Amino acid sequence: MIDKNKLLARDFPVIEHTYTAKDCALFALGVGIGADPSAQADLRALYEGHDGFAPLPAMVNILAYPGFWAMEPDTGLTWQKILHGEQSLTLHAPLPPSGTVQGRTRVTDIVDKGADKGALIYSIREISDKVTGQLLAEVESTVFARGDGGFGGDAGPVKPVHTLPDRAPDCHHDFKTSPRAALIYRLSGDFNPLHVDPQIATKAGFERPILHGLCTMAVASWSISMALRAGDFTALTHLRQRFSSPVYPGETIRTDIWQDGGQISYRARAVERDVIVLNNGFARLIESDRT
Repeated sequence: MIDKNKLLARDFPVIEHTYTAKDCALFALGVGIGADPSAQADLRALYEGHDGFAPLPAMVNILAYPGFWAMEPDTGLTWQKILHGEQSLTLHAPLPPSGTVQGRTRVTDIVDKGADKGALIYSIREISDKVTGQLLAEVESTVFARGDGGFGGDAGPVKPVHTLPDRAPDCHHDFKTSPRAALIYRLSGDFNPLHVDPQIATKAGFERPILHGLCTMAVASWSISMALRAGDFTALTHLRQRFSSPVYPGETIRTDIWQDGGQISYRARAVERDVIVLNNGFARLIESDRT
């Protein structure tokens, strides 16, 4: 059973992560960038010799990651029943194309939805440059611990989700994922066998291995930059959404986009099955005069 005070006070080790331009390119390949090797936006994410070479903003999701800590026995969590519910990233400074960062993780709140309804666990990871100490990014996660409700905690408050506009999307962007996407994306650090082993995927209730949710999030971020900034993905400074359903590698992800001044809303669906995979999305971009 969850001990709320113990989890809130949990001492996570500082994770140090050194990465290079090669790691940035591998992450971009895992997302599926590079289908058109002549596209300058693609080369910006893949080729260290490009004048504007930079990491994809969504790469912060895998930097200085503490691992699937819910599996550790002292947490009291039923890790087999945990789902990734929501994710957000905020960039406070441009992510360098190489360097060493430090990640500091803490649990910020736990909501008890009831014995038959599970619990929500909120956490944040602060990512800083090791040399300068500058805060580069914050990554916030919400996990749904389906088997761990009823521990006597508060039933709220629950973080509100972003409401999408009540009109047709202003535009959309389609991204065809590769059948090999999960096999490549996992090399950036998420080795959950659910994304590679057909037998494990079947036992979990899926017809075959699924794409990482954070990979789907990265696709949405790419699509937003392509639709609104002509491929300048470095314009993205904030992204958050709810995970609704998994994507199967090889499917087309269509990102619907609404723009209301500086507020950008989005959702994404797997076109072939007409299933919403990301919902209640909200993004921020820097001023449009950036090149």
